[in-house]
Amino acid sequence: METIQIHTDSKNYDVYVGEGVRKEIGPFLANHFDGLSRILIITDETVAELHLEKLLFELKSLNPVIFTAPSGEKAKTFEVFYAALSTALENKLDRKSVILSFGGGAVGDLSGFVAASFMRGIPFIQVPTTILAHDSAVGGKVAINHPLGKNMIGAFHQPEAVFYDLAFLKTLPVHEIRSGFAEVIKHALIDDIDFYNWLKDNVQDLQTLSLEMLSESLIKGIRVKGKIVGQDERETGIRAYLNFGHTLGHAIESEMGYGNFTHGEAVMIGMIYALKLSNQLLGLTFDTEEFTNWIERLGYESNIPGNLSHEKLINKMKQDKKSVRDEIRFVLLEQLGQPTVKEISETILYEQLNSY
Repeated sequence: METIQIHTDSKNYDVYVGEGVRKEIGPFLANHFDGLSRILIITDETVAELHLEKLLFELKSLNPVIFTAPSGEKAKTFEVFYAALSTALENKLDRKSVILSFGGGAVGDLSGFVAASFMRGIPFIQVPTTILAHDSAVGGKVAINHPLGKNMIGAFHQPEAVFYDLAFLKTLPVHEIRSGFAEVIKHALIDDIDFYNWLKDNVQDLQTLSLEMLSESLIKGIRVKGKIVGQDERETGIRAYLNFGHTLGHAIESEMGYGNFTHGEAVMIGMIYALKLSNQLLGLTFDTEEFTNWIERLGYESNIPGNLSHEKLINKMKQDKKSVRDEIRFVLLEQLGQPTVKEISETILYEQLNSY
């Protein structure tokens, strides 16, 4: 088991990574919470069917309440958020209660926002079951979606701990592996050229990636995320760098309809777009063709879906959380590991979309 310490202004906590770390959740609850009253597990339909029994075995003496959300981004609606809060109220959770988020990034976002909102904030623990959640489970950004924008209604609410049991990753379908690994690649591009080169040299097939290689990749990615969050918990500065690829990526997700295109695969297209902008505007010396060939071999789409209107994508990008007064701001790279945020005109964005 690897333990990664996360330090923020509001809370310090540990991320436990390894096969079988779910066995540590029960002892952690007993030692960390004085007078624990109730546990609410928030999961989704897919994870519940595959793994809930394994988690309940570790918590059988605690008699947790279960709330099961729809799978994927359908978990992050006002209706599901309301239903989860109703479950908490009906089962008389209080300030001595804790929420366990058991699932991927969408469940983590939903669970954390429920925890942040219920009685103005109760503790929660992240138990991620996807590769994508190595990013979203750390850092305390929790939210639900609105038809006009992804993650636009939310809060900052740090978990008490993260238990990342790699055994749960063995059942992931390949499109979810790709979705999650895009965020690993993002962490390398924005922070560590050596990490990026290591990935490019060693990762050639995501379907046959060994658990050891995957573990090392995730631990490196979590350390990058933790370092940035530790310096800027509430995204007033450098935490925005973690949105590399997300401005266009979120617009693609929204226009395709949440759940019809995975988050990571949309972000990968957004990263290619941002890399090309970086070459054009900042003089980044990066071979985007070599990068594109590599990620295509890994199974990623590299082109914007042809049915999407460029005008609608631009309008969605204006609603991005980094945008100010409708001015679109992008995370670009001056060099690998050297991100920056730049305001970019619509004219340039249209030109790059048309040439993409």
